Amino acid sequence: MTHPWIADRTKAFDSSGIRKVFDLAAQMKDPINLSIGQPDFDVPESVKEACINAIRAGKNSYALTQGMPVLREKLQAQVDAEFAHADRRVFVSSGTSGGLVLALLSLVNPGDEVISFDPFFVMYEALVKLAGGVPVLIDTYPNFRIDVDRVAAAITPRTKLILFNSPANPTGVTASEAEIRGLAQLAAERKVALISDEIYRLFQYDEPFVSPARFNEQTIVIDGLSKSHAMTGWRVGFVHGPAELINTMIKLQQYSFVCAPQPAQWAGAVALDTPMDEHIAAYRRKRDMIYEGLADLYEVTKPGGAFYIFPKAPGGSGEAFVRKAIENNLLIIPGNIFSRRDTHFRISYAADESTLERGIEVLRRLAR
Repeated sequence: MTHPWIADRTKAFDSSGIRKVFDLAAQMKDPINLSIGQPDFDVPESVKEACINAIRAGKNSYALTQGMPVLREKLQAQVDAEFAHADRRVFVSSGTSGGLVLALLSLVNPGDEVISFDPFFVMYEALVKLAGGVPVLIDTYPNFRIDVDRVAAAITPRTKLILFNSPANPTGVTASEAEIRGLAQLAAERKVALISDEIYRLFQYDEPFVSPARFNEQTIVIDGLSKSHAMTGWRVGFVHGPAELINTMIKLQQYSFVCAPQPAQWAGAVALDTPMDEHIAAYRRKRDMIYEGLADLYEVTKPGGAFYIFPKAPGGSGEAFVRKAIENNLLIIPGNIFSRRDTHFRISYAADESTLERGIEVLRRLAR
């Protein structure tokens, strides 16, 4: 029975299914773990040193709500160089998820519709509901492409924003420049907000990364250092967009998250100057390895970025297939955690090559 004091808004979503898989992993003895959505490399040494030095230098108090100048000014210079928008401002959020929460709370009124794409990052639907919005999901199966005409048809007088993610979690699919331009121009024409979640922008393997902010000055971009520099536990995200909206998000941050951790921001400034090319090249090789290891036996779209691949489950049910995989000591995530469909499963190839080889071996055996 639900406790009578618990607020109704918490009933809009369940505990994350991914969390349940992690809890299961803790009980398994040496599982082949291809479930975790975080890099398997460590934070660069120079970034660790910068954080240690900041702590030792006494930079342990509250940070400025909008972010410390050492990081924020560097980010602003990068954003200005990339987009040259007169009105585009940046602030440092408490993680990318914090940035997403603040963006939705700043934009969504109760009853507003928010368009996103199925499959979707697990937090999207839950956070839209938390803000009082109504999720409108556009199915992108089987190849996970963005059909701009279908988005146009889904826009109603109640549509407040479109929530877009490329490279995408859970599919790893990257939208084409034509899809991104079409989506950006549609949002501008219909006067609908567009949030672009670009946390995987560094992990783009086959063509250069393109942001919809290039084609639509009003685009709100969510980004951070969690995935690019393996700083998932450090909670350093950033958001850039039109100044008035960014100022509203800073105001909300003041009354919620307060600030991102100060020592981590000094380290973040060093992270921005730390090349990650070797790691990106390693992940491109892992992408090729997992795709080539499965493509002859599974129905699967080749991912262009991030570190996920989203094959169709033999037998039709992703959940049933994942149970079978777990019986074979392989941890993967059922696709219905990210989707209204239960037909696929997510593999994270953010793992060492020997773990990947073991995983591929089990998956090939299960497909036969």
